[in-house]
Amino acid sequence: MTAIDKPTGALRRLTKRSQFQRAARGNRAGRSAFGLQTIGTDDAEAGIGFTVTKKTGNSPQRNRIKRRLRAAVTACARDFMPGHDYVLVGRREALSEPFTKLVADLGALIVRVHTPKTDNERNSSGRGPRKSR
Repeated sequence: MTAIDKPTGALRRLTKRSQFQRAARGNRAGRSAFGLQTIGTDDAEAGIGFTVTKKTGNSPQRNRIKRRLRAAVTACARDFMPGHDYVLVGRREALSEPFTKLVADLGALIVRVHTPKTDNERNSSGRGPRKSR
């Protein structure tokens, strides 16, 4: 498939480690089955990458998680914004979640990572209040 044959709004795949590391520096949001990382890019198309660590399970389990996440991305393809790279970090819960919930969660997270934060939302680890000095 050449660049001319690609349909508009098509998602390109992230393949290089540097692309994954760049997305990790951007906005993040998560659900029990997966996490979503995104960052703006100069490319006109949206890029998508998948990662599932070995501590998630053995090879067939990891591959099944990636297949389910790819199918969810296909179902939500119209929600991805052009000019952004996305990385889905799969978790073990993706194996047992109903597919409709995966799709709904992905759609909600895409909206969440693109909404600007208000002043009262802080950039902390979420591990309790800050200690005064």
